[in-house]
Amino acid sequence: MSEEEPRSIRALFLTAERLRQDLSTGPDSNSPTFQEALSTAIATYEQCLTLSQKVSLFSPNETLEDVSSNDLQYMSICYHLAELVQKLRSSGGVQERKKNLLRARDLYERFLKLLDSYDVLGKANARLLEAYLEDREQFSTAGARDAAARREAKIGRFREEKDLKRKLEYLQRNPKVAEQDEQAVRELHLTNLAFMVHQTFASLESMAQELHIISLAPSAPPQGPNANAPTLDARQQNNNNPQNRDTYSDRLDTQLPGLKYSGPILSSDGKPLRPFTLLDTRQHLQKGVFRPDHNLPTMSIDEYLEEEKRRGGIIEGGGEQSGIRPEPDEDDLDKADEETLKARAWDEYKEDNPKGSGNTLNRG
Repeated sequence: MSEEEPRSIRALFLTAERLRQDLSTGPDSNSPTFQEALSTAIATYEQCLTLSQKVSLFSPNETLEDVSSNDLQYMSICYHLAELVQKLRSSGGVQERKKNLLRARDLYERFLKLLDSYDVLGKANARLLEAYLEDREQFSTAGARDAAARREAKIGRFREEKDLKRKLEYLQRNPKVAEQDEQAVRELHLTNLAFMVHQTFASLESMAQELHIISLAPSAPPQGPNANAPTLDARQQNNNNPQNRDTYSDRLDTQLPGLKYSGPILSSDGKPLRPFTLLDTRQHLQKGVFRPDHNLPTMSIDEYLEEEKRRGGIIEGGGEQSGIRPEPDEDDLDKADEETLKARAWDEYKEDNPKGSGNTLNRG
């Protein structure tokens, strides 16, 4: 390759690096100023990537020893691009966010595959790349299913990240790097790439989770005047229909299949089997059809008391009437003698045990 082309790549890369570093001290990431600077940095890295491909800076026929120490830094172009694309504001909603995530994921993959072709990943990260390529949607840096093993894997990667950060800080302060010592510069760039690999797998795991959440999001409602949404007039006509007056409802919990409940409300021992709300009347439920919120399946107070009575949870009787002693039947002589003996025994007990006779703790 000519001497002019590498210098152009170097100039572009240095400019892109400066723009990226300025973003870390810039305004809020959602501000127009930040997003404009972000787009400029992305465009600069893309120019650098295009030029590196044009001059075939990296070739599958080379080994790591064939790459000069200064050219090692250009292996990180796709990584930095992916990192910046993730920060793009998704003004177009969920679908635009998904598009940006997929673009960033593709750039991360290109970064890892480039390093893998030069045997930079190492055995552990190479196996992790294989696991990712086999199942992108369910990827996890802690691949073990056992909870304890997953925890140990997470702790191990956290320690690895701390060690790489510490090593990077040490190498960046090494005066030989400033002196452009080839061995020191090479070690710095390889360590930086190893740290980026670690961050890449963490980002891929996070993006897999976010993409899964996006896949569960409901589709956007139809836009425009021709949307097939029921109008208020249609709802009123439906309510005015005698056949639909008692069954029609705009309530969410009657329209969504996942929120329909069936079966008994209470178990035999009184435990709720499904959510419910106590209401005074069924008419109260019908009045709340057009409320902004929705209620869970309901039952009236009368229905609840009837259910309690059916399962034996209500004991009838008692109350104030339970304290009134019935008048004795004068014709029942046996009953009268029993009551007389009971009253006499109680009088004798009170005479033998006067009030306070049992309290001896405070006597001197």
